[in-house]
Amino acid sequence: MTDDPFTIKGRILALDLGEKRIGVAVSDATRTIAQPLDMILRTSRQADFEAIGRFVQEQQANMLLVGLPLMLNGSVGEKAAWVQDYAAELQQTLDMPLELWDESFTTVQAEASLKARGKKKHKIRENVDAVAASFILQSYLDSLAW
Repeated sequence: MTDDPFTIKGRILALDLGEKRIGVAVSDATRTIAQPLDMILRTSRQADFEAIGRFVQEQQANMLLVGLPLMLNGSVGEKAAWVQDYAAELQQTLDMPLELWDESFTTVQAEASLKARGKKKHKIRENVDAVAASFILQSYLDSLAW
């Protein structure tokens, strides 16, 4: 990425990639606060990329952030390698800045947050991916503040 993420402003669209679903979150234009946006049911990379592109346009995002599922020791395992490949193809397709960010424990945090707010099991399942994406994004945004 050629632009400095510490000085550039504009919305960031964050993705929590899963085998069946993609959680989507977005930042505000000042890159301060993340909020869950939606969930995409995965069918194919082409369909995924089209849906992500629509969110980019709707939200007027100028950067993508993709959660990277690193191993507990920080190394890249099979799933993280798949995410890296997916993200590289997504970046080429949408032709916009993209960063990978450690997503460790964000799904666990998202489930706990939804449970703490009294959400029922089916509502947790419906919302966990987007909430996890918002945790990934908020972690990234907080790192920019340093």
